[in-house]
Amino acid sequence: MKPSRVNLIVDLAYGVMIFIAVVLIVQVGTNVGVAFGVGVLISYVIHVAWKMSRFDPDWMTREVVEQVEEEMSEGIETTVEETVRTEVDSVAETVEEEMSEGIETTVEETVRTEVDSVAETVEETLSEEVTETIERTVSEEVDEAMGDEDPGQKS
Repeated sequence: MKPSRVNLIVDLAYGVMIFIAVVLIVQVGTNVGVAFGVGVLISYVIHVAWKMSRFDPDWMTREVVEQVEEEMSEGIETTVEETVRTEVDSVAETVEEEMSEGIETTVEETVRTEVDSVAETVEETLSEEVTETIERTVSEEVDEAMGDEDPGQKS
């Protein structure tokens, strides 16, 4: 016989015994039926425990481990997800603030430096060009004025 058929027959036999317990409660009396039913249920629990341990001795350990792993992974996953979300939001805010302040300060300093540099360059260039233009203009006017007053020249 195959073990699966034996198990089926034994399970059906326990089912029949439970049915007989119900019939005894109705026909004979509550005390006899309940006593028979409790005996059948206890022997069925013993049979199931024996059957499970015979086919797979580590079934209870594996069931407990699977249950614990499932509960732990859900709890850890939720905790890690919340922690990561909080930390990422915090870091994003800090980076945004730091970048905003840093960029603003850097831009202000760069613009100020560039404006000062351009102002100095323009001032120097204009000063030199104005001085050269004035000197050239004065020199030309002096040359022209001197040329008109030269006694060696005839009009």
